[in-house]
Amino acid sequence: MLYSEKVMDHFEHPRNVGEIADADGVGQVGNPKCGDIMKMYLKIDGDVITDVKFKTFGCGSAIATSSMATEMIRGKTIGEAMELTNAAVAEALDGLPGYKMHCSVLAEEAIKAALADYYKRQGKEVPDNLKLPCEDEEHGGCCSCGH
Repeated sequence: MLYSEKVMDHFEHPRNVGEIADADGVGQVGNPKCGDIMKMYLKIDGDVITDVKFKTFGCGSAIATSSMATEMIRGKTIGEAMELTNAAVAEALDGLPGYKMHCSVLAEEAIKAALADYYKRQGKEVPDNLKLPCEDEEHGGCCSCGH
């Protein structure tokens, strides 16, 4: 079987789909040319992520990794969410095919983008580990697709 049962479950029954109207942080990554776009919404109380929602345009793996990533950071502190890696998301889904690992990278980057937006809204400097590799204009903001 190409996809694990967990990938199929999160694809067929994604958790936390939607928007948060008064979100404390919103991050979008991807590029229409790449085929996958993820948008994450965070509600943060104090230092804890109390709610998280996502909207993903993409393949089943993109939806599954978005869903799993939101489950992994709900109830966590900002610091804990910053530590989430694409490898941890893929592992929590019992693996992804190699050619779909970029979806887990997008999920990690979407969370980091939403956290970076939270810092900006708070008037705080964005920590270096939240800055995405291609936030500069040189690459047109396309992440995870080889620029």
